[in-house]
Amino acid sequence: MARRRKAQKRRISPDPKYQSDVVSKFINRVMYDGKKTVATKIVYEAIEKFSQKINAEDPLAAFEQALENAKPSLEVKSRRIGGATYQVPIEIPQERRTSMAMKWIIGFSRDKAGKSMEDGLAIELFDCFNNQGSTIKKKDDTHRMAEANKAFAHYKW
Repeated sequence: MARRRKAQKRRISPDPKYQSDVVSKFINRVMYDGKKTVATKIVYEAIEKFSQKINAEDPLAAFEQALENAKPSLEVKSRRIGGATYQVPIEIPQERRTSMAMKWIIGFSRDKAGKSMEDGLAIELFDCFNNQGSTIKKKDDTHRMAEANKAFAHYKW
């Protein structure tokens, strides 16, 4: 029996421009030191530049497609069994997939040297939309690691 109550999942309000929970969560991930207006401006301008680059009439759909392309479906978790540690491949829950994709996109955008955050984010979203770039490579590496260790899949529980 659990000693604590199950944590309640907080619902975040959708963003004002696109009325999307995903964009709102993305803005929160970009935000530093509680400066939400700055993060909102960065994300909206990045989505605008990205949608102009791919000539999309619906920027939200294009953003969601780029995010979908970046989502991993498998990862490895370490399990200690009988003194040995195995990398066991497991399927990732939907919410964690989205969270990992956002984290990777934002991280690689920040690493782009000589670019503003808006430009870096727009470039990274463009790369994800076209299934190329650093984020997609990270996803492929994660899948490759899970594939290499599928012999230990029977250890998951």
